[in-house]
Order: sequence, then C-alpha cells, then structure tokens
Amino acid sequence: MRIGPPGAERPAVLGADGTPLDLSAITPDIDGAFLSGGGVERARAALTAGHLRPAAPPQAAGGAGRRVGAPVATPGKIIGIGLNYTDHAARTGAAPPTEPIVFIKPSDTVVGPDDDVLIPRGSSKTDHEVELAVVIGRTARYLADCDEAAGAIAGYTIANDVTEREFQFERGGQWDKGKSCETFTPLGPWLVTPDEVGDVTSLGLRLTVNGTAAQEGTTRDMIFGVHHLVRYLSRFMALRPGDVVITGTPAGVAMGSPDRSFLRPGDVMELEVDGLGRQRQRLVAA
Repeated sequence: MRIGPPGAERPAVLGADGTPLDLSAITPDIDGAFLSGGGVERARAALTAGHLRPAAPPQAAGGAGRRVGAPVATPGKIIGIGLNYTDHAARTGAAPPTEPIVFIKPSDTVVGPDDDVLIPRGSSKTDHEVELAVVIGRTARYLADCDEAAGAIAGYTIANDVTEREFQFERGGQWDKGKSCETFTPLGPWLVTPDEVGDVTSLGLRLTVNGTAAQEGTTRDMIFGVHHLVRYLSRFMALRPGDVVITGTPAGVAMGSPDRSFLRPGDVMELEVDGLGRQRQRLVAA
C-alpha cells in the first residue's frame, strides 16, 4: 500500500496486526521497477525479520485521517475489459462476447481508494463498476498458456471503473469517452500477492450506494477468467510491470436497472472484494 498526500505517498506493507509498516528503506515507491526487480521478496524478507517500523502515526496533525493512495504508482496503462460477467451482460441486454472487449483508460484517472470522485460537467449518467484489478509484475508478450500468465501477475487490488454512460454510448460510439474522466479509476487500498489471495476464481464483489446494496457478484461468473485475460492481452500489446488490468463488473450498475438512479453529488459509494479490503468514495461536482 501507499500512504500520504497525493504525489507524496510513501510505500508501506501491513504487518500481522494490521499496522502499516514503512517500506522506504526497501524502495522509494511501489512501481514497476519494484515489482519486476524482486521488491516483493525483499519486502517480505524484511517483514519476516522484523526490520520494518510503523509507517506513520495513526492520524495526521489536526486529527485528519491518514490518506491511502493507489497501491501502484503511476501505472503505464490501465486496460479495461467490458461485459465480462454473465449477469451484467444479461442485465444490460448485451450478447455475451465471444472474445474479450478491450478498452484503455488513461493512467491519470487513478486516485486513491477513498478519494472523492468528480462527476464531470454535462454528465447525466455517471455510473459505478466494482471490479477485480490485476497488477502486472513482469514484461509479458505472447504468453503461451495460463500458467505463464499467472507468473506475470504481481498481485490483485480493487478498482471502481467509474463510467459516464451517455459519454460512453451516445457521443459517437467510443467507450473511452465515458471511461477517461478525471478521478474515474479509484484503486486500492492494498496490493495483495497471488499466494495471499487464494482462489481468484471465487472472490465475492460488492458495492453499495448510500448504504443500499447495488452490486453483488462473484468472479465465478466471469466469462473470461483472469489468467485467460492476461494471456489474451499479451497477444496484442506488451504488458509492462505496474500495468493494471480491470477485469469487468457484475450486474447491478445503474445502466439497465430501472429501479436505480445514476450517481449524483453527495452520493457515497462503498466497495469491497473478498480479501482485498474496502473503498469509500464521495461524489462531488467537477
């Protein structure tokens, strides 16, 4: 994890009792160089040896809570997968894809897991999408099979693929228009290594808006599994350490739900994925 104000986050790891421990002696940041250069192993060894100190006081001066940033510093690219849950495709009236639907989100859409999300000017259909996010740990091209794909994964975290549906579908047919707005990819709080996640094919995902359940699903309902996606993407682009793949969302988004409203200023989203922690964002007008 990374703790501190935007642009000045410090790397940290959770101790056995949940206390964040400072990784600054191991690495200046959690980034592609750290992930591909044995940083995870060095951090694990230092944690096991008891060499790490608490990252910061429990609260900042003045009683303000300690901010958690995105768990990876400045991903090179964020690769999104559309319509990747059977229930989401059915709810929105879309045919299940025969190959993964791929889009790219700008890296500067990434914010911390509890940072505010801006509703863009002119928006009438801002929507939420709780997703399992995959962080790449080594350069990967033309991966031969799912075992090779698994070996390219550094870990997992939570993403909220916030989307403006009018921009996405009604402004010229380019999904990127609805995916690229500022603050539209809250990420974190933790980067959890594959051995700690366990069975990635059976993780529960949940999202509430103002305390009311909106999305609840499981990665068992993915059309294309995590390892398949990483292998597939490596055929079309080089995956680099620190890149993030957001793997799709289960049913329950406002689009396709007649009983649901799109997001408005003042709304609060809360997200969780089994074993990966929680997010909480407040919606504010841009």
